[in-house]
Amino acid sequence: MNLKETLYNLCLKIVNERHANIEANFASIQEAMLSETKSSAGDKHETGRAMLQIEREKLGNQLAEIQKVKEILFKVNPKLVAEQGCLGSIVYTSQANYFISVSVGEISANNENFYAIASNTPIGKLLLGKKVGEKVSFRDQSFVVEAVL
Repeated sequence: MNLKETLYNLCLKIVNERHANIEANFASIQEAMLSETKSSAGDKHETGRAMLQIEREKLGNQLAEIQKVKEILFKVNPKLVAEQGCLGSIVYTSQANYFISVSVGEISANNENFYAIASNTPIGKLLLGKKVGEKVSFRDQSFVVEAVL
């Protein structure tokens, strides 16, 4: 398996874990709402039910967001070879290494660290279209693109 496939699989694993956690929390809230329905009536009951409803809505939004992230990740082609920064490319710079895919933070593969970033993040936008040797400025720092895979 090549480096890009390894990074892609790590991102997929992280996103799937997040999705599973959100679904488990959602199921837990659903269960709590059912048990709230069976408990006694009154202000305390209504407040508890309202709080559970708010939490369920938050989790519903998180589920929708993680689904969008998955859709973007499925658009990444780990076999793509690019000469400039694009969705699915690995960009080595003089400051850090990036995998332009989805935002899951720092990941490690082949004894190297990479930042998995989305193409719509500030740094992701700067790296799109960049070729080897081009300079990038971000937050008062400049760095050079050393390689694009």
